[in-house]
This record gives sequence, C-alpha cells and structure tokens, in this order.
Amino acid sequence: MAVYTVTVATGKSEYSGTNNYIFVTLVGEERESERTLLDNPGLDFCRGAVDQYKVTSPSHLGSLLLVRLEKQRYWLEDNWFCRYVTVEPPGGDKVLTFPCYRWLIGDVKVEIREGTAKTLSDDSVPQLLAHRKMELQERQAAYRWVTWSPGMPRCIDAETEADLPQDVRFDNEKRSDFEHSLHYALLELSLKKLAISFGKSWSDLDDFKRIFWKLRICVCVFYSEYCMEHWKEDGFFGYQCMNGSNPRMIQRCKKLPENFPVVPDMVQSSMTPRTNLDKELKAGNIYLLDYAIMDGVPTNTIRGKPQYIAAPLCLLYQHPDDGLIPIAIQLEQTRGLDTPIFLPKDPPLAWLLAKMWVRHSEFQVFQLLSHLLRTHLVIEVFCVATLRQLPAVHPIYKLLAPHLRYTLEINCRGRTQLLSPNGIFKRVVSTGGEGLVVLAQREYKVLTYRSLQPPIDFPDRGVSQLPNYFYREHSLLLWEAILSSAPERNSPPCCQWPSSAAPPSTLPRTTDSFFSSQFDWCAWVPNTPCTMRQPAPTDKDAVTMELIMATLPDVSQSCVQMAITWHLGRAQPDAIPLGQYAEEHFTEGRAQELIDRFTAELKEIEKHIASQNEGLELQYLFLLPSRIENSITI
Repeated sequence: MAVYTVTVATGKSEYSGTNNYIFVTLVGEERESERTLLDNPGLDFCRGAVDQYKVTSPSHLGSLLLVRLEKQRYWLEDNWFCRYVTVEPPGGDKVLTFPCYRWLIGDVKVEIREGTAKTLSDDSVPQLLAHRKMELQERQAAYRWVTWSPGMPRCIDAETEADLPQDVRFDNEKRSDFEHSLHYALLELSLKKLAISFGKSWSDLDDFKRIFWKLRICVCVFYSEYCMEHWKEDGFFGYQCMNGSNPRMIQRCKKLPENFPVVPDMVQSSMTPRTNLDKELKAGNIYLLDYAIMDGVPTNTIRGKPQYIAAPLCLLYQHPDDGLIPIAIQLEQTRGLDTPIFLPKDPPLAWLLAKMWVRHSEFQVFQLLSHLLRTHLVIEVFCVATLRQLPAVHPIYKLLAPHLRYTLEINCRGRTQLLSPNGIFKRVVSTGGEGLVVLAQREYKVLTYRSLQPPIDFPDRGVSQLPNYFYREHSLLLWEAILSSAPERNSPPCCQWPSSAAPPSTLPRTTDSFFSSQFDWCAWVPNTPCTMRQPAPTDKDAVTMELIMATLPDVSQSCVQMAITWHLGRAQPDAIPLGQYAEEHFTEGRAQELIDRFTAELKEIEKHIASQNEGLELQYLFLLPSRIENSITI
C-alpha cells in the first residue's frame, strides 16, 4: 500500500472557502489513485486554510504528472478558490507543488500540473502534451478577442465585467471597495455642489476652494494642496511637464516649428543676460510641448452646450536659476492673426488662461493616450494573448501572471463606466464621445514600441540631460532592475528562457503604468481642467476673470472631475506592490533566487529615492517601488 500526503491550500480572500464536496485523484505515469473524498473531522476548505489528507493506492503511481480536483455540489452551490496542492510521495521523496490559483465553480473537474516551468519542447509524455492542448482549448473558448472600436487595439470579448471568467474578476473585497469609493466620492461632492447652488456665486478662482476635497485622501493631500497654492507659478508649470501626471510629452527643441513663429525678441525678457533664443536652442536648453494630435478632434456637447479644445504649442526654457519655465504659448497649430503667441510679459490673466489651455490639452492626452491607450489597452493585448496562448506551466506565463491581475476587469469597467456613450467622459470631458475615439485612433497609428521603453524614449525625445527630471531617473532605475532580474537563455533549466521566444528585453514593460496619481494634479481643477466651455482666446487684452470662469468647468463638472480622479488615483486597499507575489507560480529554487534578487534591488531603489528626496519642498515619491502596483488594476 502506497500512502501519499496531500496538502490543499484554500484562497485567502473573502468567500474563497467552500462547503461543497472536494475529491482528489493523483495521476501518475504508471497509474491513477482512487478518487478520494477529502474530508477531515470538522470544517474543511475554510478561507485561508491549509488542510492535509492521506490518499492511498495499492501500489506506487510512478512519477506524478497531474492532480485532478473535483468539486461537487452539497445542497447549495458554493464556489471554491484553490491556491495550490502539495503531494508528498511515500518513502519521504521530494514534496511536489502543484500551483492552481483558480476558482472551481459548479460541479467541475480541474487537472493541475506540477509547478516546474516547461515549454512545449520540454514535454514528451503524451498525457502532459494532451493536458497542454486541452488547457489552451478551454482558455481560448473563455477568453475571446473582439474589436471594441476600429483602429484601436483588440480587447477581451466581454460587454461588461460580469461576462468575464471568475479567475480574472476582482476579489469581493476589491469589488466592494471599488464600487463604494466611487459612490462615496460622487455623493460627497454632490452635497458640496448642492450647498454652492444655494450659496454664493461661482465667479472667482478662489471659489474652487469651496469644492476642494480633503476627506480620506491620505498621501494625496500634500501634493494636491501644494498644487492649489503654486499652480499659477511658471516654475511649477515646468515641473509638471517633467514630473506631473504626464511626463512623456516634453521634448528638446532643436529648431522652432514653422507653424510656431516665435522670434528672439518675444522671449528675451525670459532669458538670462548675455544670451538669446538662438544661443539657447543650440545649447539644448529649449524644450517643446506639441499637442498637434488634438488638432481637429471632434468636441463634446454637454447638456446642450458645445465644449472646446485646442492644439497648443508651448516653448519652455531651462533657466539656470529658475528651472524649466514656459516662455511662449500658441493655442492652435495654424499661425495667423487670430492665433496670438502668449508670453509671460502679457497681461497676467491672459498668460494664466493660456497655460490653463495647455493643461487642458494635457488632461486629454494623459487620460486618453498615456493612461487609457498606452497603459490599459496595450497591456490588455498582452493579457489576452497570454491567457489564450500560454499554458500555466509555461515559464513566460508564470512570469507574466502576477502582472495581469485585475487588468481585464478594470478595462471592462473603463469601457462601460467611463468611455461609453453615457459614461463619465461623455458627461464632463471635452473630448467625450466621438472625440476620445478619434484621439486614441490617431495615437495608435503612430504608437511605437520604442516609445514604451524609457532607455530609448528619453534619448529619442532629447531629454536625457534635462535637470530635475525625476520621472526619468527613477523609471530608468526600475527598468534596469526589471531587466537585470529577467531570466536569460543561459539560466538553469528550471527558469531557462525558451529558445523559440523573443529575448526577455522585448517583453512588455511599459513604465506608462508608473505615472503619478491623477488626483494630485487634477484635484485643483484650474490646474488641469477636464473641459473648456468657451473657445480659446484670440485677443490677449480681452481676457477677464469673467471669461476665465466662463471657460473653466462649471461646479457640476468640477465635482465629477475631482470625484473620478480621486477614485482612479487613490491607493488601492488590496494593492500588491511591485516585486511582491501573493501567488507562487514558480516552484523552483533558482526562480525564487531571482525573485529575491529583484526584491533586494527594489529595496535599494526605495532607499535611494527616499534619501534623494530628503529636504525637498516638493518630494517626488510616486515611483517608490512600494507605491507601484504589480499590475494595472485602476
């Protein structure tokens, strides 16, 4: 008689346990064990439990190939999440681990493999080859491609998050918190809006303080309040170009664009003595923001009123004393008498409004291109492809699985709740509706993988030497840590890189997902307005406070902007930081050594960033590894 010790681990999240019957069958190379009911005295398979059982066989099963789990209904259906199974063969042989990390729903049978990573060429046993094939067939039936919109990346075929397989859904705690937080934010700000409606008029920039929201913001409070106090300053405007919510737009300007006719005399007052625009262009101290992609994008209509956009060009100067500052702004791509070039020496309100228009374009580009397209939609392609083409035993699946957590559900929710014809963008954003699709389609046509790789993107944009560009410095540190810990083709067999696969340096590692919190830069609405209710100004002398307030989002739009950016930018209660792994897909010791090395490197980066920020008035802590999630979940 051969006795095998079987340990079964149940998930730790809410409702992971079950009171249904659980059976196990051990599948060996020579024979199978009997189908065995797993039943100890007392309760089995409680949330977080690790239960141990004995499975007997008349003789040794040979090398263990598979563990077959079966769930059978007992009175009521009760889903079960299994983390893993371990099996200790008779005679004290090595304990084998069979990762599962799957929901068992209904009367179902699941077969899981021992955790050693293997490519197709590593398998020769017919049963294991058949298992690979069957697993992918089941996955391809569950995870199907669909075109959400022509000219956009394809996505998961699910009209709502409810159509997704349970294995990629939010855990119950995440789902409850996600839905509660949005309702809480909208209710809180609706009450503020109601109070304002029966109170003072909405006529001055300081009136935005009456809806400025401090409740339950945690670490976001300092940044958003600092933004409220300093947003008018040219130096802070330049700082946000490098370290704000969208630090990828700035590029070195070697030659002025023909459609941006700035002459040296216009900006001389912004220069230091004994220099001029031409000299600074040659010296590499002039930079450009160009929002040409916004030109001609269809605009939204909200409550029967047209909204407006611009396609600005903004010239910046790396001042030796004042840092990066804006020195000229043109709000449209076509030069002409109705397209003035705004300058810091212009009337203060005209210059301020011109900067607001640039920041308004920044909101559109950040939300729809950097955040939606380059982060969520691009990574969703890799997510669906991984689930459809790689079995759980494949080393690349094991490598990517922790970084796919929640991505499909958050993307489905984004499409239905934010981007749909009746979604939040249609209600409050100037590019809501047709405009957001056109804008994303334009970007997708020119999107390159080069631009997703910081070591290439920064030199391509000519910003490798730009001082105080903390986003650049920290993202490169993180990129190198990820790259240095990737398994190579000469690794030991347990985690060797497949010879047929692309080199690990080409795996999807976009640091667009490292971007700063939305709430920090968008909570003070005039700094990054979601919409504009009046056209861009054509006469500098006609800009008044009345025009500015009539242009900026109204009370209702401002409240929704604050609510949604807090909801999408706040720290997640069940976040798993970069380099930490709640699920152990790799079981080999060498793989764990690589993970430990990566974790150690991240700790050193954390120390470096914390030390670098000591004494700074405005600390840049967004790329602390402890604040970066392991996957795109929000």
